[in-house]
Amino acid sequence: MSLTTPVSLFQVNEQASITSPKGFISTGIHAGMKKRKLDLGAIICSVPATVAAVYTTNAFQAAPLQITQENIGVEGKLRAIVVNSGNANACTGERGIKDAKNTVKQTAEMLQIPVHQVGLASTGVIGQFLPMEKLLSGLEQVLSTANKAGGESFAKSILTTDTSTKKVQVTMNIDGKKITIAGVAKGSGMIHPNMATMLGFITTDAEIHPYHLQSLLWQATDKTFNMITVDGDCSTNDTVTVMASGLAENSPLHPNHPDWAAFQAGFTFVCQELAKKIANDGEGATRLIEVQVTGASNIDMARKVAKAIVGSNLVKSAVFGADANWGRILCAAGYGEPLIDTDQIEIKLGPILVVNKGLPVDFDETKAKEVLKQNKVDIFVDLHQGEHLATAWGCDLTYDYVKINASYRT
Repeated sequence: MSLTTPVSLFQVNEQASITSPKGFISTGIHAGMKKRKLDLGAIICSVPATVAAVYTTNAFQAAPLQITQENIGVEGKLRAIVVNSGNANACTGERGIKDAKNTVKQTAEMLQIPVHQVGLASTGVIGQFLPMEKLLSGLEQVLSTANKAGGESFAKSILTTDTSTKKVQVTMNIDGKKITIAGVAKGSGMIHPNMATMLGFITTDAEIHPYHLQSLLWQATDKTFNMITVDGDCSTNDTVTVMASGLAENSPLHPNHPDWAAFQAGFTFVCQELAKKIANDGEGATRLIEVQVTGASNIDMARKVAKAIVGSNLVKSAVFGADANWGRILCAAGYGEPLIDTDQIEIKLGPILVVNKGLPVDFDETKAKEVLKQNKVDIFVDLHQGEHLATAWGCDLTYDYVKINASYRT
């Protein structure tokens, strides 16, 4: 949990599925873009769903992102999102745009919906053209077989180097109605500086105005998806998309709604847990690293320090080797935010104090090594300069990371 997650406002559902909110169906199939694994999926809503989205900051935005942004811009509604893995359709020029538009057109015709109510997402190898014959052949199967039980196959169909699916679901009561928020994501590399080579999809049956949904997504992304890192690279295809069907029939949500705090907490929790699952499944990773920074003079300082520490290759390597090398943490904090007071900083590895007022303290190396061998490694940094805090997530840097990325295309 983060330091500020009010989990008492909602309930976490262990059997998570992107189709749990009212109005949604999905599925995933093997269309032939990957050798064996599922590689094509779709989320379909029975009504035009209010939509919000955030996208990669990479200048080379992939074709599906460009088309999706255009379509959402028409009326802020989507009925379907088609997702393929194995091929990013990025850096593919005019043909990439044409293929994306053709996919949208075919989807709209098969579902008998307006073209602008179809969104796209792709992930995989950059610079290769989509195998359109395979994609369009598979598209007909995906759209005709999508169902309420298809959440698991969809979650599998969007994966690339991931070792597991990433799903989260919460419920809460709003206006006496049961509201569900569900999320699914993929991503295990290129997670930096904002979002990642990641795709995230969130569905809810809440009724909420598009402006407030977009604002909520921006806020949640800053605290969650933008606070994870694996390897310091930024992808061309990062997207998080939220669809709200409104079929729970609550009164429209907004910041002054009496149940807004519960919805906001549940929504942020879904984003946070998906982000942590991505960091925990970093390519070749063996440990999740959580860095909690407190005592910052402003939120920007807290986030910079947390991201610098969790993104440091030296810190990540030390965690992999279970080496309590606190100097690497101190160094990363210093270049993350040069304005920190070096005479005040305090660092703990789990419960073990290793730095106090900027100076080393005696500690038990054996106990510190035990902390660093846990599946989840907690690093606490108190700057003693204010009241602001932030949490960032990452993973250790292992031999397997190099193996995976040295032969990614083969």
